[in-house]
Amino acid sequence: MIVAASTGCFPETPLPDVIEILADLEFTAVEIVLDDNGIQMPPSRLVDDFDESLRIVRDTHRLDICSYDVKIRAEGEEYYRRFEKICDLAKATKVVTLTIPSGEHGTPFNQEVEHLQRVVSVAEGRGARVAIKGQIGCLSEDPDTVKTLCDYVPGLGLTLDPSHYLCSNHRNKNYEKLLKYVYHTHLRDSKKDKLQVRVGQGEIEYGRLITQLQTVGYDRALCVDMTPMEDMDMRQELRKLRLLLDSLL
Repeated sequence: MIVAASTGCFPETPLPDVIEILADLEFTAVEIVLDDNGIQMPPSRLVDDFDESLRIVRDTHRLDICSYDVKIRAEGEEYYRRFEKICDLAKATKVVTLTIPSGEHGTPFNQEVEHLQRVVSVAEGRGARVAIKGQIGCLSEDPDTVKTLCDYVPGLGLTLDPSHYLCSNHRNKNYEKLLKYVYHTHLRDSKKDKLQVRVGQGEIEYGRLITQLQTVGYDRALCVDMTPMEDMDMRQELRKLRLLLDSLL
């Protein structure tokens, strides 16, 4: 396994500057967020100027790109047009794993299955694979639903974020049955009543999680993915969690 960090930890900072920060913090791998509502690398920009976008993304100060966190803010065929460009980017940068959100609560199950089947098919045609993120407020909040979706859509995996399961209404459900579907991880520290706290103040058992992942042969990224908070020094928290995860590997 490798320890990585998401550019989403600094959402208001341009992509080249975030890469430089993460390199200074001695991360060796990075997850790049592709968010239409963000400033770093919106999927719409890939459609408008793919070559320039590719040039920017490739300038990673020797950090390996472990994955892309995809947040397309479009519907219908425009969604799939942008997703195809993201898959082209993944192929050009030799990235395999793409994380997408699942549908929000209330999304019809059959509609979600059809959508996921389509994106998985597009990704597989370009050598990538799709993981839905386990996330409060989405269908993937429920471990049982995640298992059903992954079984219904061959090739679909999970980006495991233990915090969202710890804090959800489904916290009493064991997510260990999902480990075989895990393609990627998002990590921070959390309490049952607070999605993010300072590293060391929460209840996430990183050592146990790493052992669980090792038992299913997971050998990819442990990706730090924190949200900025007013009373938190992001650089300090990233350094602390990187050192902690490194010490457990």
